[in-house]
Amino acid sequence: MTKPSELYACLFAREFPAQALLRLRPEMHSKPCVVMEGEAPMQFVCSLNTKARLLQMARGMTRVEVDTFPPSVILPRSPKTERATKAVLLECAGAFSPRIEDRSEDNAFLCGIDIMGTRSLFGPPEMLARALLQRVRGVGIKASVTVSSNFHTAVSLAKGLSPSVLTRCLAPGEEATALSPLPLSVLTLTATQAETFALWGIHTLGMLAALPEKELIARMGQEGKRLRQAARGELPHLFDPVEPPLPLEERMELDTPVDLLEPLLFRVGVMLEQLIVRANARILALASVTVILTLDGGGTHSRTVRPALPTNERQLWIKLLHLDLQAHPPQAAILAVALAAEPGRTSKVQLGLFSPQLPEATGLDVTLARIRAVVGENCVGRAVLQDTHATEAFRMEPFTVTSGESAVVALPKPRASMRQLRPPEIVSVTVRNSHPAMFFHRERRYMVERAYGPWLVGGDWWNPTLWGFEQWDLVAHSQNGAMLCCCMMRDLMRNQWQVAALYD
Repeated sequence: MTKPSELYACLFAREFPAQALLRLRPEMHSKPCVVMEGEAPMQFVCSLNTKARLLQMARGMTRVEVDTFPPSVILPRSPKTERATKAVLLECAGAFSPRIEDRSEDNAFLCGIDIMGTRSLFGPPEMLARALLQRVRGVGIKASVTVSSNFHTAVSLAKGLSPSVLTRCLAPGEEATALSPLPLSVLTLTATQAETFALWGIHTLGMLAALPEKELIARMGQEGKRLRQAARGELPHLFDPVEPPLPLEERMELDTPVDLLEPLLFRVGVMLEQLIVRANARILALASVTVILTLDGGGTHSRTVRPALPTNERQLWIKLLHLDLQAHPPQAAILAVALAAEPGRTSKVQLGLFSPQLPEATGLDVTLARIRAVVGENCVGRAVLQDTHATEAFRMEPFTVTSGESAVVALPKPRASMRQLRPPEIVSVTVRNSHPAMFFHRERRYMVERAYGPWLVGGDWWNPTLWGFEQWDLVAHSQNGAMLCCCMMRDLMRNQWQVAALYD
């Protein structure tokens, strides 16, 4: 008998190929849809939704048979989409227990969850089943949840449960009664075993459980004993947990190639909504979103958007992606869309009662995106000096929001500041004893009192733009007594003097 200390939940989603494709296509939920597998002309229906089933469509139908029914949406099977959706469901199950066993089949998603000891966190099994079902429904999948102290009972009950019943929780000792009316198809039978039971007239688990054990073993071996134990809810199970991946990714293969940005953003909006739901469930926010477009011809187009602060505002992400893709459009028609998000912590700002109101960070992100679309990607941000002696050498980096207290310490004494002149102003200089003695600047003559230098700088000898400068710091006075402190540069390549900066 199963140990009373065990308790398992089974998450089961029927018609998984169809649900995986329709999850990000809400406009098709009201239409009959079938999923075709195989190559033409040998295509057949491998999955379908409820609307198509009500029209008497069924699995195994060929394309010719499907065309005899009223017009319906025909979608090709997508293993990549199914794998992505499966990862989403395993992520939902992982929120309730770290011990998950994947038992998915070709046309259905099925996983077992060890929920023993979770009562203090999620309440009784009935409450946990409803919470798990709500979590799965939030990501766009219709499923059912069964709970039992026997693993195989929970799996068989989930397969045989009526589609109208969403949850079923069994108390210990109710396994055999609950399994009795279920068909043998809920068990994993070989073709030979199914044929044998059909010849014996065994059609339900109750009929199989009533067979004498010794006679069944004599005819079918130990496998017959295992099937009888499963039908009675007594089959032990060695739990084989898997570690589900938790990537924040969504993928959709488009029905037809897309050339325009508006229909693409409609699909991206649905995928973003799912990413935000999954991030909220883990108390996280989206720090960055990368959109990967599969193009007609085999190429890809990838863009990454990273705002100043992590956020879960859907409209903000759509606007930022819109502006980025508008500035960097793909070069061919789009066949598939994938979104990959990097999680981050939600931002919290503590405002004082008398502190001035700060501008919204999200509004700044949109404004910067609009400016980048006009002036260019590398012309917006903050200037950062490069590690070189070359003049005017800097690069642009995106704006970042620092956390914590600033490490800058206020200086106790004022310091001189330097005003860079762009472009440098060419001047005429008189040199005595290899030192500048007098020069004209802005129609005034200055006599040099103190000269510090020279400092020689040069570089890029391997490039055509060879540069070399002689730098002087000068203190000079004009005829009317005005003092001028400046940085003088001498271009050794052209033997030209110029004022590069003024000291205040």
